[in-house]
Amino acid sequence: MRDGIVFDTGKHSRAKLGFVLLATEQTIEAEMVRWAPEGVGVHFTRAAIPDQITAENLAAMVDGLAPAAAVLAPNADLDVICYACTSGSVVMGEDVVRAELHRGSNAVHATTLVSGVFAGLEAVGATRVVVATPYLDEVNRIEADYMVERGYDVLDIQGLNITNDSDMVRVSPSYIRDFAISLDRPDADAIFVSCGALRTIEVIDEIEAATGKPCVASNQAMLWHCLRLAGIDDAIAGMGRLTREH
Repeated sequence: MRDGIVFDTGKHSRAKLGFVLLATEQTIEAEMVRWAPEGVGVHFTRAAIPDQITAENLAAMVDGLAPAAAVLAPNADLDVICYACTSGSVVMGEDVVRAELHRGSNAVHATTLVSGVFAGLEAVGATRVVVATPYLDEVNRIEADYMVERGYDVLDIQGLNITNDSDMVRVSPSYIRDFAISLDRPDADAIFVSCGALRTIEVIDEIEAATGKPCVASNQAMLWHCLRLAGIDDAIAGMGRLTREH
């Protein structure tokens, strides 16, 4: 190495976050890059899955998590590594996913997207929720049961019965907004819009304005949770009450 080289703390001196995406994912990368605060690095790898988001295909991802984590910026000293799929997190289970991520990565914290959702719902004081998803009924049933086991009262869960991830990414934000608002009911504490493929971040403020309630959405909650795990407490406007106030 040449003598006299000047080093600094690098572009991502505040924190480094790593995300294990589905191979088919098209939404999360752009949203994490767009919304991560200055000085926070976001790094990505992918694990194999067919385009069809079924319970069987999600469960089969488990064997690919550790290998994917192992190639995610291995020398970057990641503060957090996160499996970036809501439905996969509940199908495989948070404990299983975290163990696989730790097996492949030396990141300080390993977490899942749905762990961020639960942390977000707790932060806004919500236990009675309505849930909007793009999923098949079989995946919705697993997600609802998983949430009930963790103490949530799932007042309603409705899906769009979309099979392919490549179709989920094309659901328009205005449709997501109207769909989420349509599920609201007086006894709900919050609206949860589930799925990292959906472009919900673009309309969270509109959902909250229309209902007067917090809206927790997959990618919003995931980024917020990863930042808090990394010790970054910046308030972020434009993504709803969760990132602005908690």
